[in-house]
This record gives sequence, structure tokens and C-alpha cells, in this order.
Amino acid sequence: MTKSSDKPKNNRILSPAIIKDYLQANPTFFDDNPDILELISLPHKNGGAISLIERQISLLRKRDLELSNHISGLLGRAQDNEQLFKKTSRLIVSLIVATNLTAVIDALSKSLSTDFQVEFHQLVLFGEYSLTPTPHARIIAMKAAKLQIGSLIERKAPLSGILTNKELHFIFEGRSKEIQSTATVILSNGPVFGILAIGNSDPNYYNNAIDTLFFSQIAEVLSQLIPVMLNKP
Repeated sequence: MTKSSDKPKNNRILSPAIIKDYLQANPTFFDDNPDILELISLPHKNGGAISLIERQISLLRKRDLELSNHISGLLGRAQDNEQLFKKTSRLIVSLIVATNLTAVIDALSKSLSTDFQVEFHQLVLFGEYSLTPTPHARIIAMKAAKLQIGSLIERKAPLSGILTNKELHFIFEGRSKEIQSTATVILSNGPVFGILAIGNSDPNYYNNAIDTLFFSQIAEVLSQLIPVMLNKP
């Protein structure tokens, strides 16, 4: 009579993780043991079974498609960034060569409207300067600005998303009801002296995920140029 203690004790069940680790560490296992391949049957999502090689080919095709899509996405973003860089460069040059504040505002408005195809834009300067108001630029007393958009003035970084109705009306006036999303950036050269805002009728057009690098670059140039223009006799 055989005692239970005499039975083989090598009955440990290997977990899928252990098998996976072993095969990853021994990639030639199936080359050395081709007979094992004949025992492997892989279910197919449409029913029946396919060979291991067919499954590998299917996975490789899927990965190749994913990689191609990823590369296409990277190339598309690179092309978009290149176009954005060219537009930004053209605008900055036109701002630098402007000889007065009116010319700066005209260059900014033309570029945002035609080159960048911005649906709505507005430049609001704070102070008591003399400027003939235009549809896209005006000057407001700092005291009034702080009462209406104080939280925006305190924010130094560009802000994308949606403003309050009060903020929208202050910046865009009669067009505020058409605007569902915005991006804003404060203009400052030491003290804050203005705000540049762009808007869109699509509520998802400007959001927290949008890249505001070009917007920040334009604001930096305006922050250097406009104070000089405002202080000209």
C-alpha cells in the first residue's frame, strides 16, 4: 500500500504570470520545442480557432496600424506647429515695425482675424490715455477694470475656458452673448496695463488643454511695445 506521503510532491500549479515571465526570458523556447506549438489552439473572435502564427501576424498588423496612426498624428502636429510658428513670426514682425499704437492695433487685429482666423478678439488697455476706440480695442480706467475683471487682472498666466457673464460683457461688450469659450492673457510691463482676449462661439474651442504658447509670445511682444507707444507725445 502506498502512503500519501510517498506521492510525488511536484504538483505546484504555475500561474500565468510565471509562465509569461519564463517565456519572455526564453524567447527561443518554441524554437527549441516546436512540438508544443502543435498543441496550442487560440480562439478567434469570429468563432473557431487560428494558429499561433496567424495570431502573431494579426497582432503585428494591429501594432503596425497603431504605430502608423501615431506617426501620422505626430507629423500632423508638427505641421500644425510649423504653420503656427510662421503665423506668429509674421505677426511679431508686423508689430515691431509699427510706428504708433494705432498701427500696432491694426496689425494685431488683421493677423488675428485673417491669419489665425480668430472668431472674436478684443484688446482692452487700462488707463487714461487718448485712443480712438475701434471694434477690437479700447481704453478703460484701471479702477473700472478692477471692479469688473479683478480676478483676471491678478492672474498672470494665460487662461483658457469660459469667463463669467460679467467678465464677458466687460471685455467683449455687445458681442458677449455670442461667445462660449475664451482665452485671455494679461499685458504687463511691471504694472498690469491691459488684457488681450480671443473668443469662439464653440464652447469647447478654447479649453484648459489648449496650447497657449503662441498666445503668450504675442502678449510678451505687446507688453514691450504698447507702453512705449502709450508714452509717446
